[in-house]
Amino acid sequence: MSADFREQPHARARGRVGEDDAVAWLTAHGYEVLARNLVNHGGEIDVVAREGATLCFLEIKARDGGRYGPAIEAVTFSKQRRLSRAASLYLASRGWHNQPCRFDVLGLDRESGGWRYTLIKNAFPYNPGPARRRW
Repeated sequence: MSADFREQPHARARGRVGEDDAVAWLTAHGYEVLARNLVNHGGEIDVVAREGATLCFLEIKARDGGRYGPAIEAVTFSKQRRLSRAASLYLASRGWHNQPCRFDVLGLDRESGGWRYTLIKNAFPYNPGPARRRW
């Protein structure tokens, strides 16, 4: 774990430190990271990676303490919808319509001496939600 997680001035900087640690952990566990912090009109995807033949869209959450529960609980239904939309646009922009893919969630919870990593593979199904009106 990066020693400077708690020393970061704001949540975005702490998230970046946690995400760096998460990417190192994912790489060590067989994921091939293709992209980080991918932003499109659907939303943001923390990490796009490949595990074997499967494309994985990963949401990473890091928490310093247990006051609000485990980090993985922060991936709400609305966040799942935004990830689904962003992933759909990502796949369409590359012409990967038949690419096997899944949504994984990696939670980093601070413990004495380091992170406790909780990886949930295929954490939720694709669900873009209802069409949105813009007027």
